[in-house]
Amino acid sequence: MARLKEKYEKEIRPALQKDMNLKNTMAVPRIDKIVINMGLGEATQNVKILDPLMADLAAITGQKPVPTKAKKSIAAFKVREGMPIGAMVTLRGDSMYEFLDRLISVALPRVRDFRGVSSKSFDGRGNYTLGLRDQLLFPEIDYAKVDKTKGMNVTIVTTAKDDSAARALLAQFGMPFRAAA
Repeated sequence: MARLKEKYEKEIRPALQKDMNLKNTMAVPRIDKIVINMGLGEATQNVKILDPLMADLAAITGQKPVPTKAKKSIAAFKVREGMPIGAMVTLRGDSMYEFLDRLISVALPRVRDFRGVSSKSFDGRGNYTLGLRDQLLFPEIDYAKVDKTKGMNVTIVTTAKDDSAARALLAQFGMPFRAAA
């Protein structure tokens, strides 16, 4: 069993249930899934750029990414409907907890001048989105093989009804939120 999943079952769930005055353990918020999305605008000119992007995303997540395609044509950006423009991975279960563990304990501390993640990136429904500037934060990526740094969005989808419950859940997991100034 994943380390964070075990921590959730034994420590986090009972603590949140007590703090939120919930009688039913199934009402306690939990992480539903994590979606990692990498977009690449230059893929419109050269589709071969997507191959290293997909390989990096597969190395980071341990799962084969799905190429994302443009939903509509935009002439100004030279994008046609159905053109591949990025890749995404949806993680659930143990692999989701393993990724979250590596994100919190390995990748985020490697960010230069890191002062914590913003606590304002919640969407109002208890989901949290985090933007990372480059894929080199993860130790799985070989620095010598990277030709161009690519950013990614990590969305943590929770079952929380509001942002405060989701913030409490992620703080219990050890998400380093920036101190309010």
